[in-house]
Amino acid sequence: METWSGFDNPEGVRKGLQNVGYIASDRIANTVYLASHLAKPILVEGPAGVGKTELAKATAAFMGVPLIRLQCYEGLDESKALYEWKYGKQLLYTQLLKDKLDRIVQGEMDLSESIEKLHQYDDIFFSPRFLEPRPLLKALQQKQGAVLLVDEVDKSDDEFESFLLEILSDFQVSIPEIGTIEATSVPFVFLTSNNTRELSEALQRRCLHLYISFPDERLEREIVRTRVPDITEKLNRQLVAFINKVRQLDIRKLPSVSETIDWARTLVLLHADNLDREMVKRTLNTFLKTQQDIQVAESRLDALTEQTVREVG
Repeated sequence: METWSGFDNPEGVRKGLQNVGYIASDRIANTVYLASHLAKPILVEGPAGVGKTELAKATAAFMGVPLIRLQCYEGLDESKALYEWKYGKQLLYTQLLKDKLDRIVQGEMDLSESIEKLHQYDDIFFSPRFLEPRPLLKALQQKQGAVLLVDEVDKSDDEFESFLLEILSDFQVSIPEIGTIEATSVPFVFLTSNNTRELSEALQRRCLHLYISFPDERLEREIVRTRVPDITEKLNRQLVAFINKVRQLDIRKLPSVSETIDWARTLVLLHADNLDREMVKRTLNTFLKTQQDIQVAESRLDALTEQTVREVG
């Protein structure tokens, strides 16, 4: 079983991710670097929309390997996450081999002897050729390696979380009809969580922990500049400063980095050169997602806009 050797240093990680459009903080770059050499999964936590899933996508792009994603939900089980049998194909082969099976049991004295004879051929129908790999098994079978993203693992059940432990510990899976299948190449694993429930200590011990919070203004401007290259520097500074002020309001859902990017794209499409009250009011629904939050922001709109323009220019 080969282990991917990873990057040369944290700065190489940061530059590599930047080359594929992901602006990483020093903490993110350092964690990815360590995980690559230790062959340990990364458990990424933080508010929705701060770039947890995007980090896995960018890492796959930088490594030049496929991204295999498992979206977790309540009730997720092995048949959807690991493998299932191609029952239709098994049935088709049974029909095609019907005449052959007749010849196999021909001459047997009774039903029990016939069944015993047929048991010798069980392995034909429970072999890898009839196995349909799902994301977890598929990630282990990639010869050149892969990035495995177990997205929103906190939405899965405790039972499924326990099932993950074998894969994350030994990078192998057990299939009763076949046996143990080891990884051809150890995948680079990301697990993301929005903290809807507390994860088990056993799962946390197997991972490096990475918390991605809202970036500071300098880093967020760099992210916007990378994702929305047509934006002017003045407008970029104004909108990031405004977003950070909105995050200090008493609202239900704070605007995420992805929503900052959406707002930047919206303002560019509307040919805005700088923020003003009417422009902000027209586009509040781009980064605020509930009517209650919009009303809170509208009640402070004059002060927020004036303060932003005064401070940033």
